[in-house]
Amino acid sequence: MLILQLHSTRMESDTLNKIVYSRNVVEFVAVASEFCRVVESSAQYYAPALVDLTRKLLPLLYFKASLLPEVNPVADDPLEKYVTELDYMVLLQKWTEILGEHDTFYEVFDPDIQFGSETVTASVSENILDIYQDLKDFVMAYSLGNEEVMNDSLAECRSHFVEFWGQRLVNVLRALHQLTFSGFTREGEMRPVKPNAPEENSSGWVHHFFGPDNE
Repeated sequence: MLILQLHSTRMESDTLNKIVYSRNVVEFVAVASEFCRVVESSAQYYAPALVDLTRKLLPLLYFKASLLPEVNPVADDPLEKYVTELDYMVLLQKWTEILGEHDTFYEVFDPDIQFGSETVTASVSENILDIYQDLKDFVMAYSLGNEEVMNDSLAECRSHFVEFWGQRLVNVLRALHQLTFSGFTREGEMRPVKPNAPEENSSGWVHHFFGPDNE
């Protein structure tokens, strides 16, 4: 009986290992980690560069999330949350200050009122931070190296992608696309947060996924 239990435990461990270290999951972790880093270091960028870099990351993030395997939780305990309300509000304030009057955009899809005529406005910053909150919790849990926690955080992150932050992503991407190509970033209508801030310090990472011709 003990031998059967050990064999079952070993098989479960091997299954979890194959899932959490699969190529699609590892690549998603890499993109999610970079997105979180950009959100957290927003003050290091000129505002136009920040908008443009985020616009480039979001489609890749959506694509990688779409490739995640559908997995079921294996542990009974709830996952720990790492992003506190204070963390969220501090980063939200930074992004709001950076974007200023450009933070608000008209929402074109809201499942609660999609058949109504009411105009809905949304915040670029809030959408970005809503995505960040889920991804940061996932990245932190994944980094622990506990395969059960990694599996369950993956299951939760994928579920939230389907039900919540995936829609946030496609909504805010439209706003960032408009900001990037409307001309204001090239003409300097948005002032840099720091006068000596680098225009973009993640160009090498972006080139890795997009290639120099897509910069």
